[in-house]
Amino acid sequence: MANLQIKPENWRFCAPYCNGVKSICRNHGFRPNRLRLFAAKSRLKVRVLSTSVKGKGDIVEGERSSEGLKRIGGSDESVSVLESDDESGLGIELNWPPWKDIPQRYKLIGTTSLAFVVCNMDKVNLSIAIIPMSHQFGWNSSTAGVVQSSFFWGYALSQLPGGWLAKIFGGKRVLEVGVLAWSLATICVPFSAGFIPGLVLSRILVGIGEGVSPSAATDLIARSIPLEERSRAVAFVFGGLSVGSVIGLLLAPPLIQTFGWESVFYLFGIFGIIWCLGFEFVEEKPSLVGEYFLHSQRLGVSGVIYACFLASNIGRSLNVASMSQSWRTSFEELAGSLKDVPWKAFFESPAVWAMIYAHFCGSWGHYTCLSWLPTYFSEELNLNLTEAAWVSVLPPLASVVVTNLAAQFADYLISRGVENTRVRKICQTIAFLSPAACMTLSSIDFGFPPWEVVGILSAGLALSSFALSGLYCTHQDISPEYASVLLGITNTVGAVPGIVGVALTGFLLDSTHSWSLSLFAPSIFFYLTGTVVWLVFASSKPQSFKKED
Repeated sequence: MANLQIKPENWRFCAPYCNGVKSICRNHGFRPNRLRLFAAKSRLKVRVLSTSVKGKGDIVEGERSSEGLKRIGGSDESVSVLESDDESGLGIELNWPPWKDIPQRYKLIGTTSLAFVVCNMDKVNLSIAIIPMSHQFGWNSSTAGVVQSSFFWGYALSQLPGGWLAKIFGGKRVLEVGVLAWSLATICVPFSAGFIPGLVLSRILVGIGEGVSPSAATDLIARSIPLEERSRAVAFVFGGLSVGSVIGLLLAPPLIQTFGWESVFYLFGIFGIIWCLGFEFVEEKPSLVGEYFLHSQRLGVSGVIYACFLASNIGRSLNVASMSQSWRTSFEELAGSLKDVPWKAFFESPAVWAMIYAHFCGSWGHYTCLSWLPTYFSEELNLNLTEAAWVSVLPPLASVVVTNLAAQFADYLISRGVENTRVRKICQTIAFLSPAACMTLSSIDFGFPPWEVVGILSAGLALSSFALSGLYCTHQDISPEYASVLLGITNTVGAVPGIVGVALTGFLLDSTHSWSLSLFAPSIFFYLTGTVVWLVFASSKPQSFKKED
């Protein structure tokens, strides 16, 4: 191997992660936090002169040819480096891919939000497909309600395990497994549609895959996003749900009319698999060498070679077996982690109970409307399939706008010194009272034309997105360490309305033939009582949740 001499004082970039590898730095003559990569004066330009030069070469510090070239060997293929002090020196700068300089936490948040886009696409596809499926298989409202609610059985079952696994293995890995699971289960739906138990099972599996995702995302946000950016991060990630609803509701009708209702399950499932393949390239925590690439202003061939030197030489000190050791440690922690979670302390906190009930109340209105609004628009307002789907897009589409406004509003108040708890209470109160008022207007016969009813409901459901800057930020506020577990607890209870409420709406509709009594009245009740409980007991003050021996 070529002799490579490194003098830290001659390099200008200081890697920020040397604290974790002090022993490595000492072994190679580096002072901690003083590992430098790039020359202080010269700017490095790259020109590939040959890819087939045979022979081995050495790198000797301080020696240059008359043309300013260094031959860099070590294999049968080599490149040459041109160093120049001239700003306009000839060469090619390695600046690819163009998003490599984006902070890693933004890449994670962006791809996580995209996962939630796919998540709601797979959640709402059945709410549109259920109309032709009911006609084909002769289902009544009760049967359709059971089929739609089966998703939430799996969703409820996977909340606590999802939060627990995210804490042990990290949100990234759990999210990836969840997306793959629900995507494969979505593809299986058409094969089991003619057999109710099989169809219910496939939707339960979709729910299990999607159920681990909120806790995994919460873990990612709690670990990587500072408090002053948290509302926007939560809004951006969970706002992907609204975008997914819009895309799903827009794509489903033309796909169903052109290729049949089965096509939406095939196509949306494939989207999730593609996401999983892309997510493999997003690192949750950059490696030592990767961090050099991330922060370097100008990366030349010498930087590449130096990174390879670190990987091949310093990597021995890092011990390649540490990755497998980490997984073994994780499984050991997994065995005893349940007893280490302060369950009793959670349920002794009034703030946690306020979160649980608020999550239940908000989910009742959200899930029942998500599942039944397309049918309501079709049957009550006499819209066809395409028109019903188009107007069903309006609530989530408006939610995208409201979500961003709410996040900016909440973060602005916090930056101005308003107490965290007060900000969360304001946002959640708006999220509850707005849809309650709009549903009241829609349920009473004021003689409004159909399109005004659509507008009123869309406005109310859109304003319920303030919950992303209220309830959904409270888990991280009171305990970043246990944020994923807390969301698992509240989301488990929050999934119950999906099981009970969606099915109950169908039964009430068959019994009363009244949309006001079956769909709107229960939601209004829970919105109002949830507001009272939240204002009295909610808190965003950090809590230790120490486990009592």
